[in-house]
Amino acid sequence: MVEPVASLPSPAPALRSRAGKTLSIVAPCYNEQEVLDLFFDRIEGELTQLGVDYEIVCVNDGSRDHTLAVLLKHHQRNPRIKVINLARNFGKETALSAGLDAATGDMIVPIDCDLQDPPELISQFLEAWEAGADVAYGVRVDRTSDGFLKRATAQGFYRAFNKLSDVDLPYNAGDYRLMDRRVVEVLKQLPERNRFMKGLFAWVGFNQVAVPYVRPERAAGTSSFRYWKLWNFALDGFTSFSSVPIRIWSYVGLTAGVLACGVATILAVQSASVLANTVIEGFEVVDTSRASIRK
Repeated sequence: MVEPVASLPSPAPALRSRAGKTLSIVAPCYNEQEVLDLFFDRIEGELTQLGVDYEIVCVNDGSRDHTLAVLLKHHQRNPRIKVINLARNFGKETALSAGLDAATGDMIVPIDCDLQDPPELISQFLEAWEAGADVAYGVRVDRTSDGFLKRATAQGFYRAFNKLSDVDLPYNAGDYRLMDRRVVEVLKQLPERNRFMKGLFAWVGFNQVAVPYVRPERAAGTSSFRYWKLWNFALDGFTSFSSVPIRIWSYVGLTAGVLACGVATILAVQSASVLANTVIEGFEVVDTSRASIRK
């Protein structure tokens, strides 16, 4: 359940109404068979209390366990649960993009099905949307459920990214958020293939509001993310939103080129000097100034 962390400001008079609207939940899934029953129990229990129609778009990202079978079982039980099955494991960013493309709602909420994104926060997202926010994103104010190394590397990444990039990422904000349909339509038009969604969410702009929450433990199963994968994920973020890596390697390449030209010039001069002072055996050197022509 969501733990109270800080009270939001008193909501302004509603600028939008949820009446008659549809909310799309987008849930990428990779080897999540152990947690899916719990996820659907929690998310459906919350959605039925929000006063909106809903759909749950689940994207099976090439899972190797029985995730697809569990998803299809829940689809048979509740047709609002829609299943997209990718041909192989493309990674979370691609799976999330596929879900956003398929979502039809007026508001869209990406969520992890491990329940570290508590579904009970969606009601606060909706309140922020009704008050005029185009994006209401969750900010993890307490990450003690994550290990020390993961917390330290995450903080280091946010600091480095915001110093090197022109796009500011909100600290401790993940993919969990509610987005207005207008925002998602802009995201769908972006041409990037290797997507860093956190950066794209920040880059598109619009009126964005933070909603704090305490990040709970994973409900079941184990995370598929490993540090090597997280490292490559961070590199994708840097190279997608900062020109600093390109400039650094340009300077490295220029320096290496200048050094190579210098070394080649020195070697050429040394070779010419050696050849100039070498007598090749088998040839006679003739002083033509003393030669005479006989008739």
